[in-house]
Amino acid sequence: MKTVLVFKTSITKSKEIKIVQPTLNRLIAKNDRWNFDLEDCDNILRIETQIVKANAVLKALQHHGFYCEELL
Repeated sequence: MKTVLVFKTSITKSKEIKIVQPTLNRLIAKNDRWNFDLEDCDNILRIETQIVKANAVLKALQHHGFYCEELL
């Protein structure tokens, strides 16, 4: 069963998404999905996954210098 992880981020531009895109693609499984909502005031990242843990996403975005906080 898939889980939906939701994160508040500091990513505000498409070019910033392109920076983290390869990392997010490596984290998720073939049938998982992720997307950003840059129109939301919290610049939301949503990940539909069966395997990815929130901590891995937090570390990945922070590694690239972006703020990331899981919303529960």
